[in-house]
Amino acid sequence: MKYVIDSWAWIEYLIGSDYGEKVKEIVENKENEVFTCILSIAEIMSMTKRENKDSDSAYNSIVSLSKIYHIDNELSKNAGLLHAEIKKEIKDFGLIDAFILITARELKAKILTGDKHFKNFKEAIFIG
Repeated sequence: MKYVIDSWAWIEYLIGSDYGEKVKEIVENKENEVFTCILSIAEIMSMTKRENKDSDSAYNSIVSLSKIYHIDNELSKNAGLLHAEIKKEIKDFGLIDAFILITARELKAKILTGDKHFKNFKEAIFIG
């Protein structure tokens, strides 16, 4: 199965929480195809730096366990349009969340997350 692992799920994995154990089962299962939106890396690096965690180790884990999904002009356009639509209903829906959602849709993948913003999207597998 194809999965897009969002920042929330990666953080849980990296800290080894109970939720992280659920993420681990998916990302370390060789039968799954695991992706990370490139913008999630920036978000995770920011968090690890702010919390004095090992950013290099976090980065190496993510790039070794997933395929990094890069952004092009069309994806950026579509993510922006999607973001504008969703913000009509979910006022604090983040732009990076829109990129993650559009990535999952393009890949026909599920988003592994615990982020409440994804709770009502059919693409999301909510573990939080």
